[in-house]
Amino acid sequence: MRLLSKSKLLAYRQCPKRLWLEVHHPELRQDSEATQASFDSGHQVGDIARKLYDPRGDGVLLDPQAEGFEAIFSRTQSLLQREQPIFEGGFSAEEALAFADVLLPAWSGVTPGWRIVEVKSSTSIKDYHRDDAAVQSFIALASGLPLSAISLAHVDSNWVYPGGEDYQGLLIETDISTQAFDRGAEVRGWIDDAKKVVSQETEPDLKTGKHCSHPFECGFLQHCQGCEPQAKHPVQWLPGQLSKDLKKYIAETDATDMSDLPDEMLNKKQQRVKAVTISGQCFFDQKGAASDLAAHELPAYFLDFETIQFAVPIWKGTRPYQQIPFQFSLQRLSPDGTLEEKSFLELSGGDPSLPLAEALIAACGEKGPVFAYNAGFETSRIRELAKRFPSLGNSLMALNARVVDLLPIARERFYHPHQQGSWSIKDVLPALCPDLRYDSLDGVKNGGMAMNAFLEALAP
Repeated sequence: MRLLSKSKLLAYRQCPKRLWLEVHHPELRQDSEATQASFDSGHQVGDIARKLYDPRGDGVLLDPQAEGFEAIFSRTQSLLQREQPIFEGGFSAEEALAFADVLLPAWSGVTPGWRIVEVKSSTSIKDYHRDDAAVQSFIALASGLPLSAISLAHVDSNWVYPGGEDYQGLLIETDISTQAFDRGAEVRGWIDDAKKVVSQETEPDLKTGKHCSHPFECGFLQHCQGCEPQAKHPVQWLPGQLSKDLKKYIAETDATDMSDLPDEMLNKKQQRVKAVTISGQCFFDQKGAASDLAAHELPAYFLDFETIQFAVPIWKGTRPYQQIPFQFSLQRLSPDGTLEEKSFLELSGGDPSLPLAEALIAACGEKGPVFAYNAGFETSRIRELAKRFPSLGNSLMALNARVVDLLPIARERFYHPHQQGSWSIKDVLPALCPDLRYDSLDGVKNGGMAMNAFLEALAP
């Protein structure tokens, strides 16, 4: 008899085909860097949660992967006879299994009692977290656990790390016992339906769609797309929000290609993307772009940040998931055409924020536009630095006032068929300059890889 884990049941909730593939063809799964980063954040928060819920170190951490499920189920039952925290305690019932992040004693005199805390690395409670808790509580109760309460704990993004390994306040806990306990029949139905899906000999015939990225990015997307006929000019490449009439038209006609869409249902930019994509001819309003840039005199600076974020902050005065710049790249174009580069990279292991801010002010001078692509990211980081370091506030905000965003100019003045609906610099740059491609770089190729390289540099 196959026992369905909580994660498998949540996979079923997202898409029955995902569940079938996870059981029968897990080798087809390809998790993205973002998904892996999410897993890593979950481990970091989980490690801290164990310290927060077991400050004296009396608890027991179980390892289902090392010990095996049956051994963990048995050890959990033994540990339930004692009043001590249990982490990753396992339960099996109703042909399903689950492991609790945190099991805390809630005994009444000599009568055993327990409460569960499910720890999430997100900064708020999501609907699928409630599904998670409903499954957890159903299996635990069905296994005979005297469960009195179940809570969800998530990261407080407004909390500021005071330093000294003091993480009190990192997590916000919310009791959802009543909601979770009342959904037993619903969970039982999920288990029954999921078992039917798993028992099928062939994968369910389901098309890709919004559910492929909500609430999780599915690692089987590439496989599923490969099983479907692909449009030459997919409607997904249309930029911006689609009108209600257009969405209705696509749904009713099952249109997948831009060529199937009436122009009158598209806005001006969508019409341009459709025309360029189908014709294969690049759109470039060179005069308009030149006019947009004419007001900005040399010297000019070109700025880009690399940042790191931690679910669990490691530097005093920083918040969970705060984007902290650790590197900048800056090119200065002089009136005589000379191009010089200045850069900053902090690898000492300490908070790079203050030395980076000081170096940035010195490198940018006092006049001249500071160009950035999708500059809202850079300006937000500079504002945060100004707030953290008041003595540099005036200089940083004066620099911020000089920032010019190149993304709106690109969106309005340029579009190449190779962009496939995206104005990301990683798509626009190789369209403009085919010999300059991020994927052809040696070593670090993108922001995610830059974060990983930075972490490796801090702790080789």
